[in-house]
Amino acid sequence: MNHYKGIITVEPDKRSGQPCIRGMRITVYDVFEYLASGMTVAEVLDDFPELTETDIRACFAYAADKEKSQMVVYTNETSVRPEPIGSTGNAAGGSIS
Repeated sequence: MNHYKGIITVEPDKRSGQPCIRGMRITVYDVFEYLASGMTVAEVLDDFPELTETDIRACFAYAADKEKSQMVVYTNETSVRPEPIGSTGNAAGGSIS
């Protein structure tokens, strides 16, 4: 479920089409840069009074959804190693001390 729908907007003519918060010029990436730099959510909200906690949560939901959509899932994988590992339990065939 997209908990950010209606909050995170993408407009080609605004911030080069980056995902923004409620049509403002503040992007999802801006929020994450502030948080990554050490700001707390409360500090971000203090510095940008037009933002809400819901906006911040929407940024996280948007990023999680984008990450999930880029995940690669491998099914029916074939073994990378054509033969089983040696009887000692390691690839080199030596013993583990």
